[in-house]
Amino acid sequence: MRALLSVYDKTGLVELASGLVELGWELVSSGGTSQCLDDAGIPHTEVAEVTGAPEMLGGRVKTLHPAIHGGILADRSEPAHLDDLERRGIAAIDLVVCNLYPFASQPSVEMIDVGGPTMVRAAAKNHAHVGVVVDPAAYPQVLGELRAAGTLAEATRRRLARDAFAHTATYDAAIVEWLDGGGPDRPASGERGGAAGGGAGGAAGEGEGGETGDGLEDGVVLPPTIHLSLERAGSLRYGENPHQRGARYRVAGQESWWDRVVQHGGKELSYLNLFDTDAAWRLVHEVVPAGGPAVAVAIVKHANPCGAAVAPTLVEAYERALSADPTSAFGGIVAIGGTVTMAVAEAIAAGPQADVIVAPGYEPDALAALAARRKATRLLSAEAPEPIGRQYRHLGAGSMLVQEADRFLVPPGEWEVVTKVAPSDGQWDDLALAWKLCARTTSNAIVVVRGGQAVGVGAGQQSRVVAAELAVAKAGDRAVGGAAASDAFFPFPDGMQVLAAAGVAAIVQPGGSIRDGEVTAAADEAGIAMVLAAGERHFRH
Repeated sequence: MRALLSVYDKTGLVELASGLVELGWELVSSGGTSQCLDDAGIPHTEVAEVTGAPEMLGGRVKTLHPAIHGGILADRSEPAHLDDLERRGIAAIDLVVCNLYPFASQPSVEMIDVGGPTMVRAAAKNHAHVGVVVDPAAYPQVLGELRAAGTLAEATRRRLARDAFAHTATYDAAIVEWLDGGGPDRPASGERGGAAGGGAGGAAGEGEGGETGDGLEDGVVLPPTIHLSLERAGSLRYGENPHQRGARYRVAGQESWWDRVVQHGGKELSYLNLFDTDAAWRLVHEVVPAGGPAVAVAIVKHANPCGAAVAPTLVEAYERALSADPTSAFGGIVAIGGTVTMAVAEAIAAGPQADVIVAPGYEPDALAALAARRKATRLLSAEAPEPIGRQYRHLGAGSMLVQEADRFLVPPGEWEVVTKVAPSDGQWDDLALAWKLCARTTSNAIVVVRGGQAVGVGAGQQSRVVAAELAVAKAGDRAVGGAAASDAFFPFPDGMQVLAAAGVAAIVQPGGSIRDGEVTAAADEAGIAMVLAAGERHFRH
């Protein structure tokens, strides 16, 4: 029996090679793998001895030879193949152990592996007769099966072939992404050794944005093809509902902040826990004022903010965020924009039950107190989330919508005051906070803020007027003197008039409606400030 070993990642290599030699296998290797076996005193044959051709082109050509690929690809059930091997003096190769160059972490032309993927694909194609191993984690199982049975079972070879094709698919996807210009969604790959060889909204109507370019020609933002390779990072009890299966996947080989989350207590995380926590954690990082002493807390339920506040202390920020809508906060996600102290823990413990609390860290006594008093609550510590590059959404089994992730383009300093009354300094701060919260609320959305605190959120309404009515109903008297944001323009004055009647003193909206003049005139009549955000719309579905 003969095995070909050519790996970049040397993890477990010596143990595997030693085990194969003990079982009487002949080993063939090249480059860095051969050197590793030499250093360990493991007998093997160099690829150059098998092929009769030394490495060339700085290592770009080593294994690309009939003496190697004939041995891998020969169908042992086909007499003509066996005759070809005998006539040319080629020995069959029964096991290929190979993983690829670290292209994703070191992208360059020289990191584009040729020989490795060729060997892996050849062995995977011929998995009826050849085992192929691309993951060091599989070495113990492979070696154990060979020790027990002397060969790999058909089911094992098929599973290993499946993993091999996934390995090369991930690798090719990383190269395509790099040639497209790279980006935060670029997949990562395994390794092998040896020589290296949305835009602004328009004025067409309430649900229609203006054309700003589709990004399909630049080959970077939205290239002609997208190649996602996903690996399962964790199983879930079920999906959104108990009858749905669910799991968390990640771009293969690429960790996110979720992979570094530490859970300190509480139940197992569910599908909705992950979805809502991601929304809350991103939101709290967006609303913290840049360069200021204030801290933030956000409370999210069903991916929508039901409370958020910035304040001098985390205790005050939590209490103010909670007071926005304490009923909806029950069973929600609490994202804390700073280390949880004992004072913060006591404030949270006195509030309604939270499904998840996420913070950058906890003081030991605070963590112990929360774990004791909120046994069912998942307590997470996490680092700042990475920005999202692209977003994907299915349209049935064979079609998908892809877009750049929504981001804030126009800073408040570039917003335009279109009314006779301008916002006060405090109202400008509240407008900026309301704008960020509104952008992360399901459309149609209206958010009312006063004094750095969300006091009313109207989310997910077909009518913008109803969204405004919900927001002011939750705000009550707290709307008086506050600021409001609308995620899209007011198509008629009525939604704005609901806010003005409740006492809201300043409003930010994208603008761009054919009735902007009517809305502005109605705002002037009500004596409130109206600000346009240069047409920047933030629909969220």
